[in-house]
Amino acid sequence: MKFSADRYNPSKLTIGRHTVPIPVIQGGMGVGISMAGLASAVARAGGIGIIAAVLIGITEDDFIKNPQEATYRALAKQIKLAKEKAPGGVIGVNIMVALTDYEKMVHVASEAGADLIISGAGLPLRLPEYVAEGSSPELVPIVSSGRAAQILCKRWGEHFGKPPSAFVVEGPKAGGHLGFKFDDIESRETKLEKLIPEVVEAVKPFEDKYAVSIPVIAAGGIFTGGDMYNIMKIGASGVQMGTRFVATHECDASDKFKQAYIKATPEDVIITRSPVGMPGRALKGRITERAKRGEIHPPKKCIYQCLKTCDPKSTPYCISMALVNAQRGFLDAGLVFCGANVHRIDKIISVQELMDTLVAEYQEAAKADQEAALC
Repeated sequence: MKFSADRYNPSKLTIGRHTVPIPVIQGGMGVGISMAGLASAVARAGGIGIIAAVLIGITEDDFIKNPQEATYRALAKQIKLAKEKAPGGVIGVNIMVALTDYEKMVHVASEAGADLIISGAGLPLRLPEYVAEGSSPELVPIVSSGRAAQILCKRWGEHFGKPPSAFVVEGPKAGGHLGFKFDDIESRETKLEKLIPEVVEAVKPFEDKYAVSIPVIAAGGIFTGGDMYNIMKIGASGVQMGTRFVATHECDASDKFKQAYIKATPEDVIITRSPVGMPGRALKGRITERAKRGEIHPPKKCIYQCLKTCDPKSTPYCISMALVNAQRGFLDAGLVFCGANVHRIDKIISVQELMDTLVAEYQEAAKADQEAALC
């Protein structure tokens, strides 16, 4: 029996007014890992490119002198640059609820023309309030449970007249800060395969009530097109991937950062306690080992006071500067966040090659699954 390749292509992803041919969102990775270079390449290749807003001002010459002003300027500049480099593509911004200037960052991003805003590291209960007048980005919270999705749908419906445009559901295999307690990271209850159907079920009444589609995007541990097929088979409308996109030519990180991914082994990947009190997945390094021993090296001066939960006087180290150092290639003084499957990366490729590979793997998995069903 002959099969048409088109029959096995992944479905398009539609979030509000925006539709992309490949249901892949590139994760927003800070500090400075995903900026206009990476985001625009993903958008040109048919996915959704995401710029990470946190401390994006490190690209500006006056960042040390005017950190907030530089950050707002850089954010607007990067959004406009990405949209210029990917005409017609979809460009979004990841903005953490935990930022001290969260409200301002949302305003700047929406005013600059971001097509969507993805927001996690806390529940974005009031996100629609902060959007600049005259702009209308699609708003996408990151959640780790059906209950959180339900709370947001109900709250936004009551106060803003409509639910979120979509949800990103982040499982425990993601890189960076995780939305789980340490004891829950290995729990069967937090596996992405369990969370996706749970969130899909939680948002369905609100889809019916408001006559809208609320796609659920799977994130955390998605590595291949086969993974994408399997998670979409149980209800996800698309996937968000971060780690795979670091090992691309267009990624905005330094080559040393990318090489750390390529050299990583399973033993190098650890769960560390972030200075902001959350668990985070990263590569073992000098900073994580010092933190494990309980050594305290608070910053002499807090440049930005970027996170609400950070106390500069008692923090073991400045996570922001550790992430900046890593992005610039100073790994001994840096913190390298990564996903659980980082050890599977063995080379740097282009974004287009990665996207083509994901689609081919998806088609292969879909064909094998459907052929097996006919037997």
